This record gives sequence, C-alpha cells and structure tokens, in this order.
Amino acid sequence: MKNLRITLLVLTVSILGYSCQRPEQSGGVPVVGFVEAFEDATIAQARDGFEAALRDSGYSESDGTIRFIRRNAQGDAATLNQIISYFNSQQVDLIGTSTTLATIAAVQRSKDIPIFQTVTAMPEILGLLESDGQPPALLFGTGENLNYIDTSFAIITQMVKPKGEQLRVGMIYNQSEPQSVEAYKRIESLAESMDVHVEALPLNSSAEAQLVVRTLLTNQIDAFFANPDNTVFAAFETILKNCHDKGVPVFTSESGLVSRGAVAAFGADIYRWGYQSGAQAAVYLKNRLTDSLQVEMLQVRKRVYNPDAAERFGFSFPETFEAL
Repeated sequence: MKNLRITLLVLTVSILGYSCQRPEQSGGVPVVGFVEAFEDATIAQARDGFEAALRDSGYSESDGTIRFIRRNAQGDAATLNQIISYFNSQQVDLIGTSTTLATIAAVQRSKDIPIFQTVTAMPEILGLLESDGQPPALLFGTGENLNYIDTSFAIITQMVKPKGEQLRVGMIYNQSEPQSVEAYKRIESLAESMDVHVEALPLNSSAEAQLVVRTLLTNQIDAFFANPDNTVFAAFETILKNCHDKGVPVFTSESGLVSRGAVAAFGADIYRWGYQSGAQAAVYLKNRLTDSLQVEMLQVRKRVYNPDAAERFGFSFPETFEAL
C-alpha cells in the first residue's frame, strides 16, 4: 500500500508538471506570437522581414526549430486585446508587434513576455515611458522618431508649384492614434517655418477616409501628404483615387506607399524594419538575456519615387532618388 501511494504521488506530480507546460514547449521549440493591428499589403512586409531575420539566425518553421502563432486584429481594438491575452495564456517566448496600436496593446496587457516592436514610433512618442523616464523593461525591437518626416515633407516644396501665392498641402490624421497626432503637429510646425499652409482634417477610422478626403479636396490644395498613420495605410487606395481624380499629387513618408502610387518619400523599407526587429528577437532566443537589448532606431531609410506617378504629374527626380 505504501508503494502504491508513492507511485500515485509521483504520477500526480508528473501530470501536474506536464499540464503546466504548453504543448509547444514540450518539444523545446520556441514559440513566437506575432500580431498585426490590421490587414495591409505594405505593412505585411514587416512580418516577412521579422521571420526572415529569425530564419537567417537558424530559427526556421520548415525545419521545426521555431513555431509562430500569427494573428491579425483586422483593425478591431477588442480583437487586438484578445490576441494579446491569448499569447499570454499560451506562454509564448516572445511577442512581435506590427504597428503602433499592436505595440501599445502588448505593453498594456503583457507584463512578463519580451515584446519586439516593428513599424512603431519610439516609446517616448507613444507615451509609453515609465515614471522613471525609461521605456517598459520588456519592450525591444525597432522604432522611429519623426525627424524623417521633415525630409519627406520638404520634397513637396521642391517639386510642386503652388496655384496661388502660397503652397497648400492637405492631410488627414487619426486623432485617436498618438503617432499620427504627433506627426500632424510636427508637420504643422514645419510647414509654418516653410511658409506652407497645411489644411488638415481629423478622422477616426479608414471608413471615414473617402468623405474626409473629398471634403479636403474642396479646399483647393496643391498636394496631399500621406503621413505615417494606420488609417492612411488602410485607406490609401481610396485617398489616391480621389486625389488623382482632382489632379492632386500624393506624397508620403513611407516607401511602401510610394510602391502603391504615391509620388515620392524619404521612406522606410518596411521589410528591413521588420528584419531589424527580428534580428533582435533572434539574439534573445539564443541566450534568453535582454541586457544588451533596447528599442533601436530604424537604420534603413532612402529617397524613393514612383515613375508612373512622377510621369502623371510631370515630375523629374535626380539620381539620388531610387525608382520603385
């Protein structure tokens, strides 16, 4: 009887120990949860780059050396929070986030899992600094300040001739998205120093884009600036069509939007952005240490233009710009 009790006790401990493991953990394979805030072909390049960096470091799903749980919130905040909660319940080894809203949700709802952000502004822009002025302890990856917007916006002043005495540039911004509001404030200040008038209208979702852009176009703008905003990404084709119908060129600060029809930008390579964050994630998986990690500045930006859009509006770009 004593031996039976000991055997039952050992079996019970073993079962409890196994039940505390997630199924993915039992094989010793790291599990990465990757969440995208919304569906967009350009933004999707960040996830591709993130996974490529891990593959280049020896973590390949096809080889069975890593497992990904990929989720997309389709622009819904409640779904985004549910995804992060699911990652927590699965005890993933790390979370990759794509775009601002996904990063903010992960920081707010996950306290014990390292987060590697991509296509997101620096923590101070997002209001994510702790009381001591430092970023969240487990937030890493790659971010961007807003300095590049100055260079992108200046392209408009070099290429577009105003119809009136003063150049008029239109833009829309998501008033509930911190990065978008900060970009708008920066552009407004920059435009004032350049003697450019900015005609800006707020919106809350991509569903409002067509109505808001059409309203904006009645104000005789000379060009449209597509700022770094999730809503702009999601509604870009709508923005582009309405602007083109009125003969208004669209400029931006993102290379992916130039590929989709904007005229030019000093833009981020979204794939390389994801790759840079994925390379950090690989370092963490190899040694499980975060001492050498922090949110880094994005390394790759370049001047790019769209040849078809340039021809449509009669613009010529120097060799310092790369055709997409």
